Amino acid sequence: MTAMLDAAVDRFVATVTDDLVSAGTPPGDARTDAVAEAVALTAAFVDADVHHSDGEVAAFLAVAGPRVGPPLQDASPTDLRRSGMLTGARARLGRPSDLARTLLAADRGDDGDRVWRYLQATVALGHAVAAVDLEPSQVELDAVARFRQTLLAAIHDAGVSTPDERRPDGGFFSPQLPPQPPGPPPAATGRGAEGSSPRSTRTVRSGPDGTTVTTTTITHTGRAPGGRFADVAGSVLEQLTGATPLEPARAAGDATDAAGERPPRPVAAPQPLAEVLAELDALIGLAPVKAEVQLVADLLTVQRLREDRGLTSVPTSRHLVFTGNPGTGKTTVARLVGRIYASLGAVASGHVVETDRAGLVAGYVGQTAAKVTEVVTSALDGVLLIDEAYALTRGSGGAVGGGDFGQEAVDTLVKLMEDHRDRLVVIVAGYPEEMTDFIASNPGLSSRFPRTIHFPDYTTSELLAIATHQAEGSGYRFTGDGLSALQAHLDTMTRSRGFGNGRQVRNLFEATLASHAQRVVAIADPCDEVLTDLTDADVHAALARAG
Repeated sequence: MTAMLDAAVDRFVATVTDDLVSAGTPPGDARTDAVAEAVALTAAFVDADVHHSDGEVAAFLAVAGPRVGPPLQDASPTDLRRSGMLTGARARLGRPSDLARTLLAADRGDDGDRVWRYLQATVALGHAVAAVDLEPSQVELDAVARFRQTLLAAIHDAGVSTPDERRPDGGFFSPQLPPQPPGPPPAATGRGAEGSSPRSTRTVRSGPDGTTVTTTTITHTGRAPGGRFADVAGSVLEQLTGATPLEPARAAGDATDAAGERPPRPVAAPQPLAEVLAELDALIGLAPVKAEVQLVADLLTVQRLREDRGLTSVPTSRHLVFTGNPGTGKTTVARLVGRIYASLGAVASGHVVETDRAGLVAGYVGQTAAKVTEVVTSALDGVLLIDEAYALTRGSGGAVGGGDFGQEAVDTLVKLMEDHRDRLVVIVAGYPEEMTDFIASNPGLSSRFPRTIHFPDYTTSELLAIATHQAEGSGYRFTGDGLSALQAHLDTMTRSRGFGNGRQVRNLFEATLASHAQRVVAIADPCDEVLTDLTDADVHAALARAG
């Protein structure tokens, strides 16, 4: 346990010392300051949950004593507790330290990455402290996440860009995954009870707030292309590139292992975790969702740290339940979760397979289990996202446990989740009440889905920010009166069941573009301002057409 924390402190000191020197601090002073900062931050993370366990106190003394010297070097755990040195240390995590501000000022001067490296080293330090105890404290992991958010806010407030933001694509595009192994295209079939063949696509689209993301998704659905899964919440423009048919499981020419399943797919190097989390942070709103996803990432990080050191770790389920109204970003976040899991080594590729009831349930006896197996096989080493999952346990009459093959799909899914527990992550999504009924429909579901993340409706200010982002991304802008008209309309809308959120704003934005076009086409030789400005007249005309 001490070795793990000791290594994290060493890395922190080495990194920060070099960066302080590059910022103009004399080498001797730089190392002294870096050591003091490492010790102070370690104390803050130990104090985060106000419970200073024997293991934490001993580990703190082991790493701090030799670096600080007497009297701390000679202190016992009892001496340390009596001194009160750890008590209240957590307050340090609520604001950037003087050292962090020094690095930030240097970065502001030469557009460097010093404070970014400081952030990563500090997060690693916090994870190492959390890993000292057998079961990491959720409060300590929350403290790591809050510190990270505090420093990110300071970075952005100072106008300093992070490495992901300076990438040519703005940090929003994931690395290209290698193409699927070649094979014969699936035979053309009708859209009957068997549904359609799955489709693999590279998609460039906007998230619920308009943030551009490139994702590899595989869709299994009985609907024709261009249906609900092509209509992701909050997207403004969709460009499908490099579409590649996905072979049905165990099709001719498909390589399988002795057990009859596909071996792990070859994948490119995972994207750095910090960059994926930066994309999550860039989404408008969703503060509680971001906090929950960050906690999941922290738990997996600490678990990996302990396993790497040969320490006992408490197994945690990676499967998630997403609840909320349409257009709240569930699909966008699910795709980011896939990449987060890949960055942490929890799955091999992080690709996302999207499906729903139509993609899992067949119309004839004996076909549903095979259909579920096919979809799960395509999701191995990645994430299976089941939208409106509660529909699986509702028959044609809408009653829970209805008399069709949906329950067979659930039972088969539970078995396959266990069979492939090291290669599969499942995220189920839908309305809150219905998802509660769904999880209760099979005894195996509640144990496999211990964590539910609720996606709240967007506030009016967040919806306005989404609309503004979408307009700017398309080369338009709302005028002041245009935004006021949009705000007045959004203020009248009730955030009840079925409220469209980002999807509703996207539809209104597209209707406003149509109104704008109708107005501008009648103007002879319009200037650039006329071609780009969306006014209150355009918004009102769009609302009038919508009724």
